[in-house]
Amino acid sequence: MKPKHQRLILAILALAALIGAGLLAASALREEASYFYTPATLAKADVEPGKAIRLGGMVQKGSVRRDADGITVHFIVQDRDATQAVVYKGITPDLFVEGSGVVADGRMDAKGVFVADSLLAKHDENYVPRELKDIDMSTAEHSKDTLAE
Repeated sequence: MKPKHQRLILAILALAALIGAGLLAASALREEASYFYTPATLAKADVEPGKAIRLGGMVQKGSVRRDADGITVHFIVQDRDATQAVVYKGITPDLFVEGSGVVADGRMDAKGVFVADSLLAKHDENYVPRELKDIDMSTAEHSKDTLAE
């Protein structure tokens, strides 16, 4: 066989291997392509209990309830079309409040309650840390004294 034909066969085999690897990766990530489920998509999805998923939405106002043990929190995550009951055992993030965004990692139990293993509280673009909320940056004078010269 001529070297020209050997290179052509090698190139075709390499291309077939790349396409095969890409198809394999795409099929493995098909269910994980969505960053998280919203309550509406979770209600429509057929998620078996115990499968690790991520749930995201807004904490419904008036839904946060803490148990007497001080670490178990029950709340409802909502989106525009649906709600989902969530239970979390642990210390909640500082930004976790009613009406704020939340992303929870966990799994559904047999009763249809989402059992969260971890919570990530989200905030909007107007977020200001508590320590800085009383500072008016529009009237602050900017000093010419800096550390950099």
